[in-house]
Amino acid sequence: MTNSKELFNRLMGKIDLEETPDEIQSILYLVFEHRFGLTKTDILAGKEVERADSCDEIIDRINNDEPIQYILGVADFYGRQFIVTPSVLIPRTETELLVHDVIAHCLPTAQGTILDIGTGTGCIAISLAKELPNMKSVATDVSEDALKIAQVNADRFNVSIKFLCNDVLNDSLPLRNLDIIVSNPPYVSFREKSRMKKNVLLFEPPVAIFVPDDDPLVFYKAIASLAWKTLTSSGKVWVEINEQFGKEVVNIFSGKGFQQVSLRRDFSGKDRIVMASR
Repeated sequence: MTNSKELFNRLMGKIDLEETPDEIQSILYLVFEHRFGLTKTDILAGKEVERADSCDEIIDRINNDEPIQYILGVADFYGRQFIVTPSVLIPRTETELLVHDVIAHCLPTAQGTILDIGTGTGCIAISLAKELPNMKSVATDVSEDALKIAQVNADRFNVSIKFLCNDVLNDSLPLRNLDIIVSNPPYVSFREKSRMKKNVLLFEPPVAIFVPDDDPLVFYKAIASLAWKTLTSSGKVWVEINEQFGKEVVNIFSGKGFQQVSLRRDFSGKDRIVMASR
């Protein structure tokens, strides 16, 4: 048996990431919760643990810049824990704002159909399905591997979602009379690579992150066009955006004919969400 507080401090000294001590601590807290079932309070109290050597491989992978979510195989999103693999983008806290906004605009008893474009883990579609149980859900992704993970997560949370392999840039979609469209599409230009962390560049799927430098808004143009054709007369669309292009995305939806197009900032004060009414 090993004192968890002593083990925690020892492992802190073994991690050599270019991160702040607070960030490294948060990573280790996840490790202890997942590997030993210990909370932060348990660790501070020095609760005993077995098989302390079982952390050695995890520390090596952390030092190799592998995201802790891929190492543990799970990521937290909107109060739930989703299965993740390198086939899908790791859910971000900022994206919870997208889910929150949709829920805030709907009655708990709302009915209709929601489409999630570029579903990845399925975290957006599944969170909305859990919070708005009377709505039907459809989710698409260009990656069949991602859709397999999304289906695993849907089964995990016992929700019914129709998953479709679809490329929003090139494929038509046989859907009409949608009430809500949501999407967190790729929006990082290749020129931004130099400012990104190794754990993202080395491990997360590029297809879910990057867009061409000469057309960084390509997905919003496609989504606006699709939304205009498929939403009901009172339908709405929500998209997560690159903070650099808030006004440009607003203009795309306004130019398509959408009304009440609004821009929402995230918890850090950065432009993050655009909502448009049909």
